[in-house]
Amino acid sequence: MDTKEIFSAVGNFGFPMVLSWYLLLRMEQRLDKLTSYLNELSRALLKNNKEA
Repeated sequence: MDTKEIFSAVGNFGFPMVLSWYLLLRMEQRLDKLTSYLNELSRALLKNNKEA
């Protein structure tokens, strides 16, 4: 998304709406990473329990 599109969205929807949308997108990416890391941890723990 370029600067022109961002300013257009702010003009059309208002700053709070655009800011909320931006923060939600960033949060979603971080939640995806967290889910991936938790799945890795779960697999490692299961593997460790089977070896013990």
